[in-house]
Amino acid sequence: MLYPDEVAEILKRGARSGCTEALFTFGERPEEVEGFRDLIRETGYDTIIDYLVDLCELSIKTGLLPHSNPGVLEIDEFEKLRPYNASMGLMLETVGKIDAHSGCSGKDPEIRIKTIENAGKFKIPFTTGILIGIGETFEDRLHSIQVIGDLHGKYEHIQEVIIQNFTPKPGSKMAKWKAPGKKEMIDTVSMARSILPEDVAIQVAPNLVNPVELIRCGASDLGGISPETIDHINPESPWPELNELKTMGDAVGVPLKERLAIYPQFVRKKWYSEEVESLVNRLSDDDGFRAASPY
Repeated sequence: MLYPDEVAEILKRGARSGCTEALFTFGERPEEVEGFRDLIRETGYDTIIDYLVDLCELSIKTGLLPHSNPGVLEIDEFEKLRPYNASMGLMLETVGKIDAHSGCSGKDPEIRIKTIENAGKFKIPFTTGILIGIGETFEDRLHSIQVIGDLHGKYEHIQEVIIQNFTPKPGSKMAKWKAPGKKEMIDTVSMARSILPEDVAIQVAPNLVNPVELIRCGASDLGGISPETIDHINPESPWPELNELKTMGDAVGVPLKERLAIYPQFVRKKWYSEEVESLVNRLSDDDGFRAASPY
């Protein structure tokens, strides 16, 4: 866990480097891990959510739009976090029942679907997605995308769906797991694009897979990269340089254009709180993209 002064320093570095977003993420229900509850109380907070609220406020004051991805949430937790986030997220991962999720209640598909639905009730611009190669079938992937599409059809709050390929990590219980191949990714992105409405972007991670072929079959977003921090979820996979991303886009005739943590359509619809309004207005142009983009 990062302490407040450590977070403040990272936020300051990010703002100085021209970043616009602060991504806050942590594991499922960390208070359930032995010793964590005592650790969070040492910082003066009863829960990680209370701590996160203050960090989001600090992010706004520093000039960075918060995007929180804190796992499954209850209604009262959404109420606390909603005012201090430009957008939020939770990977659905899969609706399939798989061995990789056994023993983790937070990975229950129904619980994750309920969290995504509750975000819609609060009109939170939301990021979700599926994880490819964790033991699910193609039918599981299809059903997962259909569920996401149905939720968006009801609440119109999904801004992007990430199609993320699983990468085995040394020392983990799935270290010897076979990573999905290019064809699996192409087939899944193509399937998702055929199902999801056009206003929902499909994102792929350019530090985990070469996105050129995936852009050709429907991917339209390459996520965010940081000049100050590593990809803490996939620390073994360094971010590509900006020029590399631009080259990837040029290869398929798609110019690189910077968005904010909140997608342009939600900026235009004013799906943001008073707490982040002035920062959104300062960082966005008339179309809802980043103002004064360097590209």
